[in-house]
Amino acid sequence: MEHWIERIVNDLYEMDVDKHTIASGTSISGSIHIGNSCDVFIANAIGKKLRELGSESETIWIADDHDPLRKVPYPLPENYDKYLGMPYSNIPCPDGCCKNFVEHFEKPFLSTLNQFGIELTTKSGFQMYKNGEYNDYIKIALNKADEIRSIMNQYRRTPLAEDWLPYNPICEKCGRVNTTTAYDFQGDKVSYKCECGHEGEVDFKTGNGKLTWRVEWAARWKIFEITCEPFGKDHAASGGSYDVSKIITKDIFNYEAPYPVPYEWITLDGEAMSKSHGVFFTPQQWLKIGPAESLNYFLFRSKPMKAKDFSPKMHYLDLMDQFDTVEKVYFNEEEAPSEKEGKKFRKIYEISEITNDKTMPFRPPYRFLVNAYQIAGNDLKTIYGILKRNSQLSPYYQEKEFEDLTELELAQYQERVNNVKNWLELYAPKFVKFEVQRKNIPNLPLQDAQISFLKDLADIMEEKEFTQSKDLHDEMYEILEKYELKPQKGFQAIYKMILGKKQGPRAASFLLTLDKDFVIKRLRQEA
Repeated sequence: MEHWIERIVNDLYEMDVDKHTIASGTSISGSIHIGNSCDVFIANAIGKKLRELGSESETIWIADDHDPLRKVPYPLPENYDKYLGMPYSNIPCPDGCCKNFVEHFEKPFLSTLNQFGIELTTKSGFQMYKNGEYNDYIKIALNKADEIRSIMNQYRRTPLAEDWLPYNPICEKCGRVNTTTAYDFQGDKVSYKCECGHEGEVDFKTGNGKLTWRVEWAARWKIFEITCEPFGKDHAASGGSYDVSKIITKDIFNYEAPYPVPYEWITLDGEAMSKSHGVFFTPQQWLKIGPAESLNYFLFRSKPMKAKDFSPKMHYLDLMDQFDTVEKVYFNEEEAPSEKEGKKFRKIYEISEITNDKTMPFRPPYRFLVNAYQIAGNDLKTIYGILKRNSQLSPYYQEKEFEDLTELELAQYQERVNNVKNWLELYAPKFVKFEVQRKNIPNLPLQDAQISFLKDLADIMEEKEFTQSKDLHDEMYEILEKYELKPQKGFQAIYKMILGKKQGPRAASFLLTLDKDFVIKRLRQEA
């Protein structure tokens, strides 16, 4: 079975090139989230697999930091609209903590890459213009403006003006770059008009301007000799940026367009991610609630053009259940549902893993820890005992005492508990949260049948030693039938006496996580 990353890599491996350069890029228009950084993760996976095959490969990340600000990103104040149209590189830091707007949003993202095992060479569009790396291509584009105009007009409803040039100067009066129109040039000097009313001239060698997007994209393919590039589906639309830039790079810059890897957008709780509306989820946020490999799993478990919706709320527990299962199958700690699923799981995890360790990280079941943490807090030893009593550990750890955990295992264990703690604080629905009422018996009304049910349940738990929640669950149902009590009413009685509310986690499993003596006394309403 071949993963889609491997299919791309096999195609690239057959190309007659000395070195592969896999490009990724991000517009620094606000917080960099898991949607607009997809190309970074995909590019890294492709480059990694190429190197495993023995190909020389470099992954680069180009910050599109010389583009104009089109919308004020969340959570910046509305008065930042005075910078609309200006290049990101010329906008000040909103909090005064960084040297400019770009660093403010770029720094948090770049600081997390090491945790995701991402190795790349960073490039700045702004610096490329300032350093003159685009100069030769600007000159070529200006001299061949008629040809570029003809190419672009094939994909436009309204033809470009006869004097249109593929270059946007930065207006020396208002500082904007998306309101200028270049109409003539002499040597290195480009004449332009701005919507603010100013007319001027700029020397393109100063870096105070930029090529129009589709020409710029085509130029940088040639500059870096890019052989493959992932990008959002908007660029992949018929007649879109890739189709046009593909012709420009070949006809104008004499270079073949890179192997394209388009991907579908990621939605957040069904809503399109938007920096300006504050609808986004960043890699940094992900690391607060889950391991780095789980984000890779989310991205690589399905094909790139398949729709992906992420929710950090209740559905997140389902995602972590799936990730935990795939990880256990990969490390032969659990059997896959079928041989085919097993092969699929192993391939996905192989692409997702970061450290290539031969041993499985110590990650107790996420969903179970949601309950265990709320019972024991950050007491790792107590939680470990709860996990053992409920058979939530793999055979290796089931036989191991808490004191015998290695330093690495303790660190992995603490990370997972921290992830669960953060999820509970930040995203868990109210009905998931609870607090065991240890000091006082909650004063909530119970029916006679409910009181009898609880007493019989206490007797059963005192008489028998339950190691499986299923066995206790079956006993509970026999008692419910004895008193002709609906399951909902029976479970409500348990939650009322222990949590002081009508709902809670799965009853049988929950009772087994608590101290046995406490449970028995509380069910009898003795303490």
